[in-house]
Amino acid sequence: MFDGLQARLTSVIDKLKGRGALSEADVDEALREVRVALLEADVALPVVKDFIARVRVRAIGEEVVRSVTPGQQVVKIVHDALVETLGAEGTELSLGSPPASILMVGLQGSGKTTTSAKLGRHLQVKEKKRVLMASLDVHRPAAMEQLKILGEQAEVATLPILPNQRAVDIAKRAMAAARVGGYDVLILDTAGRQHIDETLMTEVAQIRDITQPHETLLVADALTGQDAVNIAKSFNERVKLTGIVLTRADGDSRGGAALSMRQVTGAPIKFLGVGEKLDALEVFHPGRIASRILDMGDVVSLVEKAVENVDREKAEKLAKKMKKGELDFNDLADQLSQMRKMGGMKGVLGMLPGIGKMKEQLSAAGLDDSMLKRQEAIIGSMTKTERVKPDLINGSRRKRIAAGAGVEVSDVNKVLKMQRQMSDVMKRMGKMGGKGLPFGMGGANPQMLSGLAGGLPPGFPGMPKK
Repeated sequence: MFDGLQARLTSVIDKLKGRGALSEADVDEALREVRVALLEADVALPVVKDFIARVRVRAIGEEVVRSVTPGQQVVKIVHDALVETLGAEGTELSLGSPPASILMVGLQGSGKTTTSAKLGRHLQVKEKKRVLMASLDVHRPAAMEQLKILGEQAEVATLPILPNQRAVDIAKRAMAAARVGGYDVLILDTAGRQHIDETLMTEVAQIRDITQPHETLLVADALTGQDAVNIAKSFNERVKLTGIVLTRADGDSRGGAALSMRQVTGAPIKFLGVGEKLDALEVFHPGRIASRILDMGDVVSLVEKAVENVDREKAEKLAKKMKKGELDFNDLADQLSQMRKMGGMKGVLGMLPGIGKMKEQLSAAGLDDSMLKRQEAIIGSMTKTERVKPDLINGSRRKRIAAGAGVEVSDVNKVLKMQRQMSDVMKRMGKMGGKGLPFGMGGANPQMLSGLAGGLPPGFPGMPKK
């Protein structure tokens, strides 16, 4: 979501970091470029003005002037200002005594119903809460049925559908069912419209008065840019938002809505929708997002994803095989699967420091999710024996594997070469006492990524220069 903004800001900051001393003119010149970058990213003008003013006051202060590395000091100032703009605190859900009700509001098409199911799954799986969901959308055809199906997929309970009930009556029935059923959380999916109208606002206000929600979350599409800010203001004026969920954060939006909405409404962004699947919901961490924007990486989130997706038993078995350099294609398939679960190549690499400057090189090297799928298809086309004993794969077998996977023989050769190189790397790491674990065992190892790409471009962090 922040790719364009990241490229512009890191370019400006790199110029500052290269200077031994900073004058007021240097700071003003840099801030002009930052201002343009923010405006191009669809950040609201009042937010841009406030951001620039805060950074300028700190950047020309005595602390920076006397600093040994003024450029680095400015990076910290910009980072801190981004965190303040995104909302330094208040991003956790505030759930009181059960059943705690969460009111989901927003326009039609923003992904409100899907987000309700994602949130229900998140609270049930990660927070260990008993969750009940209820659709109050009596206007959109099959809206209630949609939430019911999503609830079944997410394994989250939904309120039984009764025809010809008004939204306020369904809300009362949902509250009673949540109390009787002993649920911790009740998620209320309200109706949306194509645009803000008085009928929508009146209905939402009535439901709010009946349910007295602990949280009122606006679901907004990040692709709507400046309109998302106006929508947030309208809802906030009528029902007082406590938080925002930005959907399609994995798309190519400019990211300005995220930087604007917190400051314009006072309501923090609490979650990001980062995909279509029901587990594609991330808790919003302002500090981590600010680090990503400045291309400083987000290693904490990367480690958290690894912990969630790594099979500990398989990792321990792989550690033993690593010392002997016995990596076979079954092990490689497991690693590729874990990579996909963690967000694929783009998701993982986006959390590593310095990657923003290398996007063109990575693209040229073929580092994308289609490469992972192709490699998995090649491994899937091998027999069980071939996966365990790669040395058996001769010329005729390579042709058969290529035909089965729908690829060229040269693609099969690359995967075989990758497996040999990674086995050699693991054998060397085993002799060093296991330092530099492969991906899925505690971090993203550059050697692992090198193997996946068939060799990364020179200068990749952690890779030897050619």
